[in-house]
Amino acid sequence: MASVHEYKRLENKIVQKVKDAAIIAVKLIAGVFKALGRFLTRRYTVVFVPHSEKKVYNLQITVLSIFCFVLVVFGVIGGFFWYGTSYSSAVYSMAGKDGRLKDTQASLDQFRDESAMLMREARNFENTLSGVLSALGLRNNNTMSQNTSGDLSSILGIKETPEGLIREIDDIRQLTSYLSQSVEPIKEIGTLLDSQSALLTEIPSVWPVRNGIGNVTMFFGPNINPINGQYYIHKGIDIATYRAGDPVVATADGQVVTAEYAFDFGNFIIIRHKHGYYTRYAHLQSFRAKVGQRVQQNEVIGYIGNTGISTGPHLHYEVHIGSDVVDPYRYITIRSSMARGR
Repeated sequence: MASVHEYKRLENKIVQKVKDAAIIAVKLIAGVFKALGRFLTRRYTVVFVPHSEKKVYNLQITVLSIFCFVLVVFGVIGGFFWYGTSYSSAVYSMAGKDGRLKDTQASLDQFRDESAMLMREARNFENTLSGVLSALGLRNNNTMSQNTSGDLSSILGIKETPEGLIREIDDIRQLTSYLSQSVEPIKEIGTLLDSQSALLTEIPSVWPVRNGIGNVTMFFGPNINPINGQYYIHKGIDIATYRAGDPVVATADGQVVTAEYAFDFGNFIIIRHKHGYYTRYAHLQSFRAKVGQRVQQNEVIGYIGNTGISTGPHLHYEVHIGSDVVDPYRYITIRSSMARGR
């Protein structure tokens, strides 16, 4: 029981001390506010004495009014500086935006010029493609809109579309559509050229001496025989480089069916090609290919010589279709004429 009473007395002491401390704190705070109130309400008299005998003016002010006046002054000055800083920043920002706007306008003008050039070149491409397709017998159903103009003066004028876009963007959209639709005709051209290229490797269409060297010293048809001086039908063409040993090449893909020596042709090779073609290469110095060998166009099969009945180093070259002998020179010029046509 004694311990309970002791705890109770201790608790009462603590509560009393807290109350005393709270009273002291409240009195202290109240005293501070009273002192502050007395300070702020303290009055001062400002006397305005004129330099004449006029009435003297007295102005009574308090510390609080002075403090409020100072706050207002500093607020006005601070607002002025803030406004000045904001205005300067806005002016600087507007100057930067104006510069970027000018750069954008210059870029837009350049874009219009480039767009005009692009559309003119697109027109040239369309005309060229149409001509090529017509020459190859292919139809061209893809054309650009006639509303698109390559005239620079009309291109430079802005025309708003219903979507609010300038006309150049609409032109580029049309060009993109046209180019995407032109892929298929160009593929057809490539397929056709590939087939023609494959055909040219199967018929004797290249010069029979490597690197295209040599000159025709006797053409196909009626000629004077250099041995006996009489007219006769020359069944091929003679090509001379004026020296022996220059490489002779196959003029088309095929298979060597003959590689032997004859009294009149000397060393000669006969190659069988597709589509009934045969080619003969005579007066060779030596062979590079053998019977049964498959050779490709421009592959070396022998070397120019002076064997058989010959007046000097040269190549006698013949083209046969079945049992008929034809002018080889007409076939040699096929590839170059087709290249000019392309």
